[in-house]
Amino acid sequence: MDSILVRGNGPLSGQIPIAGAKNACLALMPATLLSEEPLTLTNAPRLSDIRTMTQLLASLGAEVTALQDGKVLATSCHGDINPVADYDIVRKMRASNLVLGPLLARLGHAVVSLPGGCAIGARPMDIHIDALSALGAEIELKDGYLHAQAKGGLKGAIHEMRFASVGATENFLMAAVLAKGTSVLKNAAREPEIVDLARCLRAMGAEIEGEGTSEITIQGVDRLHGATHPVVTDRIELGTYMLAPAICGGEVECLGGRIALVESFCEKLDAAGVAVEETERGLKVRRKNGRINAVDVVTEPFPGFPTDLQAQMMALLCTAEGTSVLEERIFENRFMHAPELMRMGAKIEVQGGHATVHGVAKLKGARVMATDLRASVSLILAGLAAEGETVVSRVYHLDRGYERVEDKLRAVGAQIERVRDE
Repeated sequence: MDSILVRGNGPLSGQIPIAGAKNACLALMPATLLSEEPLTLTNAPRLSDIRTMTQLLASLGAEVTALQDGKVLATSCHGDINPVADYDIVRKMRASNLVLGPLLARLGHAVVSLPGGCAIGARPMDIHIDALSALGAEIELKDGYLHAQAKGGLKGAIHEMRFASVGATENFLMAAVLAKGTSVLKNAAREPEIVDLARCLRAMGAEIEGEGTSEITIQGVDRLHGATHPVVTDRIELGTYMLAPAICGGEVECLGGRIALVESFCEKLDAAGVAVEETERGLKVRRKNGRINAVDVVTEPFPGFPTDLQAQMMALLCTAEGTSVLEERIFENRFMHAPELMRMGAKIEVQGGHATVHGVAKLKGARVMATDLRASVSLILAGLAAEGETVVSRVYHLDRGYERVEDKLRAVGAQIERVRDE
């Protein structure tokens, strides 16, 4: 099992290209099930989760070909479709559940295993089930599989979600585009990944309005056609690399970044003493002066502070001046990185959904273990600023969501390498 070795070595300088969004691409890829014509995705990230979705779509009868070193995904689903998404693939990744809506829309039935993914909370499927049931689907759980069918096809409906779930919004959108009549989703998720999916579906011939707001209206159409669509910039990778110069010092330009993708995050960075400047090519980030200030953080659905940047922000605040409080409102069990940061000398107290971080002058390198995707990169960031060497193990989590992290950080001056397990 690979590890990442990091040596703290001071300020960073240079440019880091930001990849296409993992969470956007994982929703865009299943959209190929909605049409017999090809869907081509550009600016695709090169990640293990993308390979898992490719494997899942292939098992359903779709073709996915990676071109240009994986940055372009040519997809097609013009033949027979297998309606069963098997446990052996679905268990690897939460986003596998995003085939449920498209399969129902295209075939009128589907059998999808309950999904897996990072161990950061229950993340139940009931919000998805309620949303698709509103469109006329009948869904029951048997032997770990969701058995769904829509006798006579899906029908437009008005549905209000009790929580603004990103995945459920995506499943509803992909199901409703081929439903008969008009559908309205209230309390819809507003994330940029939702906007990106809506734009792609519209390019395929869907009629959608209101994406990016809490109410989305979809007018069902008879069929969708092919399209070419660029995947939106990954705002979580963007925020992660913006924290590198904030933690280490120096100045880094994150290519492809836009403040609109990470506005609430930028507000917290500004309060912490980090300057963010929008350039023609991206975002330039540096410390304003001296030590980082303590700030309080509450994770919320977009446009609030992203839960997927909470662990990385905690790494920054470990050496801040003063005491910070982080409140996690999206997922339970999402402070599992705190004990590992404490092995590096951080002072953190966790009580339920709150973590209190007392800033220390310096972290010290240590052997630590990644517990989930975002935790893994938070430990790497901490290691960049720590004295001595930090070894992060179980980095298979990292490869699910970060493209060539060692190369990108090494290019701006970090001392980081992957240690292959022989």
